[in-house]
Amino acid sequence: MTLPQPLAGVKVIDCTQIMAGPFCTMLLGDMGADVIKIEKPDGGDDVRRSGPPFLNGESAAFLGINRNKRSAVIDLKSEEGVAIVRRMAESADILVQNMRPGTMEKMGLGYESLRKVNPALVYSTISGYGITGPYRDKAGFDLVAQGMSGIMSVTGFPGGAPAKAGVPITDLNAGLFGAYGIMCAYVNRLKTGHGQHVDTSLLEAGIAYTIWESSIYFASGRSPGPNGSAHQLSAPYQAFPTSDGYVNVGGANQSNWLRICQATGREDLLADPRFATNADRITNRAPLIATLSATFVTGPTSHWLEALERAGVPCGPIYDMASVYADPQVQAREMVVEQEHPKSGRLRHIGIPVKLSDTPGAIRLPPPLLGQQTDEVLREFGYAEAQIGDLRGRGVVR
Repeated sequence: MTLPQPLAGVKVIDCTQIMAGPFCTMLLGDMGADVIKIEKPDGGDDVRRSGPPFLNGESAAFLGINRNKRSAVIDLKSEEGVAIVRRMAESADILVQNMRPGTMEKMGLGYESLRKVNPALVYSTISGYGITGPYRDKAGFDLVAQGMSGIMSVTGFPGGAPAKAGVPITDLNAGLFGAYGIMCAYVNRLKTGHGQHVDTSLLEAGIAYTIWESSIYFASGRSPGPNGSAHQLSAPYQAFPTSDGYVNVGGANQSNWLRICQATGREDLLADPRFATNADRITNRAPLIATLSATFVTGPTSHWLEALERAGVPCGPIYDMASVYADPQVQAREMVVEQEHPKSGRLRHIGIPVKLSDTPGAIRLPPPLLGQQTDEVLREFGYAEAQIGDLRGRGVVR
């Protein structure tokens, strides 16, 4: 017996673009929600034009974050376009928006307005700084949020220029927290019948990831700095150079420190008082790393991986993206999923990272062409063919 996906039948109005919002709604779509992506007539989501690379004219960036959605082009600069989305919100379960602060409110599509026509609506806002506070009206950007959340202060190497995380971590984490908040609010709605406003931001999403660094600051008053690949609270726990690359080594506790010394033939370090405990090793991190690096650089990565794994030390290689998807564990976990796209041909998607035993997520729909389902969506919300033709003729929809 095939069970429906956990969010099957849940209707989501997606008024988002770029990354944080579309990532949030993609997560909902992956679990079965019917996500209707509202796009502007002049090119749709701005990410549709991001690139290169492009696949037969479609942006690879857009394709990567907009699966399991249907696209409806509606002009929200027109009163009639706003009225269409308002009608949709009357029977929707969830609305997600990440427009510039105040934009939805000016159109009459803010939470306070829509809750009057649908008290059960779960309404999510993803913004740069949140809907309260002195920065609430500022636009949000991942780079700026990484700087203001403290992430850039602990990324990179000591003495180096400020560096951001290699991925847009605050954008993605805001989308993840948005989906988490939406699900919490939706469960509450199932219990009470009432919706609510879910509010998260790039700034808070970044701060929420500084667990170790904030803990250090709260306990000591000291702001930690960058350590390259090293851990703030454990040593040795970082990448070491080998004769042909690097190897990641996780000496997260005292027993692993013993195994590292044995696996590398450096039992002499066990008698060195500078390295007796984890606290000692953190205090004397520089000489510790120097002496271990001198050992690791004498052999290739494959040798050290074999020796460390045999000794039971957590370790691993440092992959580029091609190596990631060639790894047998990644393949076994179905983290690459292929799908046909009506314009771009055969696509590869990042797989669904959460596995449910009875009602798993699935990649059902390819990323939509701009306005691909406009007529279909309008029919579902009660518009007759003549009305749809009239709206299209006047440029309200496309």
